[in-house]
Amino acid sequence: MRKPVVCCCIFLLILAVQAATVSAAEQNKSAFAPEQNVPAAEQNKNLLAAEQPVPAAEQPPPQDLSAVKKLADQGDADAQYIFGSAHEYGLLAPQDYAIALEWYRKAAAQGNALAQLGVGTLYARGRGVPQNDVEAATWFRKAAEQGNASAQFNLGIMFANGRGVPQNDVEAVEWLRKAAEKNDIDAQFRLGLMYEDGRGVQKDDAKALEWYRKAAESGQDLAQYNLGLRYYNGDGVPKSEAEAAAWWSKAAEQRNADAQFNLGAMYHEGRGVPQDYAKALDLFQKAAEQKDVDAQFNLGVMYYEGQGIPKNYTKAMEWYQKAAEQKNAKAQFGLGVMYYEGQGVAQDRQKACELLGLAKEQNHEEALARHNKYCTQ
Repeated sequence: MRKPVVCCCIFLLILAVQAATVSAAEQNKSAFAPEQNVPAAEQNKNLLAAEQPVPAAEQPPPQDLSAVKKLADQGDADAQYIFGSAHEYGLLAPQDYAIALEWYRKAAAQGNALAQLGVGTLYARGRGVPQNDVEAATWFRKAAEQGNASAQFNLGIMFANGRGVPQNDVEAVEWLRKAAEKNDIDAQFRLGLMYEDGRGVQKDDAKALEWYRKAAESGQDLAQYNLGLRYYNGDGVPKSEAEAAAWWSKAAEQRNADAQFNLGAMYHEGRGVPQDYAKALDLFQKAAEQKDVDAQFNLGVMYYEGQGIPKNYTKAMEWYQKAAEQKNAKAQFGLGVMYYEGQGVAQDRQKACELLGLAKEQNHEEALARHNKYCTQ
């Protein structure tokens, strides 16, 4: 039986630091060279910073909402906000966005900034009201002008993306800076991106690094991921794989799939950390479960090759299949070889040729050679 040609060295599609496309040279880098910084548009977290429970000091009392409701009915703006918030998040009350909006509006009309933020959030998400970015931006501005950092962040993002307002990077930077200076970690991260990309400000790599570090040290996972890349590449900081691994570890603990993948690669290769296949497998598994296609492929290879674990063709096929469904050419090739050889599955050369053909269409050289040899006769 012919031995399948599945290389134990895993290859990954690498994203260029500031480009949405991949150069030919980058396509041949090892998967265990961690991913490069993704374009800003791909790193956006959820638009809104307001998707979180009411701050503890402003939450409803622990027993019931009767006292809050009584004050709300009497026109107390803070109580109206708390009562609305309880219904938005289902705290001591059924979750009901329409009721939340009703009470947020009452408080917002009295100038309550948190309620104004809440109204904007519901409009932006289309909860309890038809989705409307213009209305969302209007309410975010009201709260932002009162100094609410979350509203300032949201308004900055809306200007950056041209949602509900004309696209304007200068305005975006202005509002993001206001929020960042109030220690909003998502605003600090996004301000770093604006400096790195030269959007709305003069491109300034040192300033980008400064804001990334502020956000990373306060626990912002995307900033931790980017800071890890800086250390890995020696970009504006001394090159240090140990520092890169340390920052990726922090981000990975927050379920950042890119960081989980990169840290897994570091453990696999013993770069910046002791080599540890078990930890690599665990990190790839966590990233793969978040649908990271390269982690899915890497898991397939580790099970196929028996790297730190017994060989398991069934598991290898399972992860190759998941990655192949996301059009990963290397997974399509690996899966095609297993169907051709009958490894972990009944031999099916028609299916093998179909998969090899898919990988061939993506210019996978080994798939091209296999397909030409076995599938064109």
